[in-house]
Amino acid sequence: MNKHITSTVFSLVLLLIFLTGCVHEPEHKPLKIAVSKAGPGSHYENYANWLHIVDSTIQIQNMYTIHIDSALELLESSDGLLLTGGPDIYPAWYGQIEDTALCGSFDRRRDTLEMSLITKALAMKIPILGICRGEQILNVYFDGSLIVDIPTDYDTTVKHRIAKDPYSCYHKVVIDSNSKLFQTSNARMGFVASNHHQAISHLGEGLKIVARATDSLPEAIEWEEALNRPFMMAVQWHPERMDKSNPLSLPIALYFINAMEEKRMKSETK
Repeated sequence: MNKHITSTVFSLVLLLIFLTGCVHEPEHKPLKIAVSKAGPGSHYENYANWLHIVDSTIQIQNMYTIHIDSALELLESSDGLLLTGGPDIYPAWYGQIEDTALCGSFDRRRDTLEMSLITKALAMKIPILGICRGEQILNVYFDGSLIVDIPTDYDTTVKHRIAKDPYSCYHKVVIDSNSKLFQTSNARMGFVASNHHQAISHLGEGLKIVARATDSLPEAIEWEEALNRPFMMAVQWHPERMDKSNPLSLPIALYFINAMEEKRMKSETK
């Protein structure tokens, strides 16, 4: 067989392989993220929209609209857990039931749901990201406590919430340079969207504060010792509401998504 015929046959074989799909890139399996509350309510859609900017294939699994037992079962097929913003945590969870009058609205079923989801997510060793209330409930889960009402209990000139226009409240935060948050954002300080009247008081066990507002209120937490532990990060601000060019917005979503991809790859190679 001459060189020309050999080359033609080889090209036809390659074409046949391509057309029959014998050689192809492995199909990307979309990440599944369990979200403690992804709706109903229009502002809850912001979380999914924010994550989809980084990866449009992500599947959002709303834990809030199903029975707790079903939510825990659904979590077993999830790659990560996102704890979203929302109403105050019932203060009996952190031993301050006498301060109930200083709180806003409660969702006691959601408290129980999220505590259960955190327990299972930690056992599964999947990444966890907390936002606003999500930071607070993680702190309470690890035996921390909350400032029940910042205007009443904390002397500050920093505005952490503007009730009449919650989307217009921004303030500065300072980031610990020895933190995953700093590695993620490469920012020592920045301005963040804020909408809360409660904050971390006593820090939960095994956690460290990695960002503070200029009045020293905690604004982000991570593991104190992250070695051999799954990704966990929580911020008091709302990155899903912020300009996507802000280093304290999309980089957090990207870091969370990368952590889930890494966890999946490790699980698949076992």
